[in-house]
Parts: sequence; C-alpha cells; structure tokens
Amino acid sequence: MTAATEGPSEALRERLGVRSLVLVGMPGSGKTSVGRRLAQRLGLKFVDADAEIEKAADMAISDIFATYGEPHFRDREAKIIARILESGPLVVATGGGAFVHPDTRAKIRAHGISVWLKAEFGVLLRRIKRKDDRPLFKDGDYEGTLKRLLAEREPTFAEADIVVVSQESPHEVTVDTIVAALERELAGAPAARAAKEARP
Repeated sequence: MTAATEGPSEALRERLGVRSLVLVGMPGSGKTSVGRRLAQRLGLKFVDADAEIEKAADMAISDIFATYGEPHFRDREAKIIARILESGPLVVATGGGAFVHPDTRAKIRAHGISVWLKAEFGVLLRRIKRKDDRPLFKDGDYEGTLKRLLAEREPTFAEADIVVVSQESPHEVTVDTIVAALERELAGAPAARAAKEARP
C-alpha cells in the first residue's frame, strides 16, 4: 500500500468499524477476483465464503449439491456466512445465491455493507463458461439457466447497499469504483443503485 492510498484506506476502515464489505452477485460477476484486490487496497482480510463452506464440509460445493441438495447447501451457507461476519471487518465474497437466502441477507444487513457486482448477461455468460464446476449449470444449458437465475435473483440483488457495474475492464478499475461508492455510502450519501449505478 502506498503512502498516497494509506490515508484514505485507513479513514474508510475507521468508518467501517466492525462491519464487513460483502460482495454479492451472480456467478461470474468477479466477486472473488475483485474481493481479493479490494481487501488488499483497504488493508483488510479477504474471505471466500464458498472456500470456507468447502473447508468445513471437507467436500467440494458441487458434491454438497449432488449429495444433499440445494436447500441443505443454502442452510449450511447461511450458518458459515453468519460465523464469518462475526469476525469483521473483512471483505467477503459470497456465492451467487447467498444473498437470496433471507437469513443470510439479514445477517449481512446487520453486520456489513453489501456490494452488488452487477454484470451484463454477455459478460456473465462468457465467464461462467470458463468453469465446469458450477453445480447450477451442470446440465450445460448455460444461457437458459443464466436467464432464469437472473430473473429470479436480480430483484433481491438490487436491495444491496451499493451497486457497482462489473465490466470487462481491469479489476483494479472496479475496485476504484467500489471504493468511491463506499466513501459516499459511509459519508451518508445515498448509494448509487438502480438507474444510478456506479460504473468504472
């Protein structure tokens, strides 16, 4: 961290207090990649909720889905994220469906600031096709499944405190946009959302 960025980052951390920054959004929106860089920028620890779930279960997420089903996974996910948030402040990347779970959403509201990384359909589709371990896309119908999930989840994602558009630009650009939006949020100004999204 340079001297130029240390001051603003320290001020943001102080205003965050014990709250965590929680990245939410669809698979392929860049939550993990952006989250790591955001944590580094702010001098906070980064936690990937999916990795913590796999560690606790000693199973891959795809295997948890296959063995126990999605409802069981969501309940387990909610418990793990609740535990993570008790250790704030952190930067937390959540799974694509985590914020849709009412209990998880309530915990995030109580202990953090939610940031929706919103990406366009084409961007998401290109990214999710790069990985073959996403359980909700195991039938190979990437386009159809993605359309369905977007229709189901976007109204809930829109409830996030901050909305940032994730584009095919360097992750550092997205981090800059999040930090600027976070400064406005912590200063008490309304977060940019819906028609007034924060864009790189």
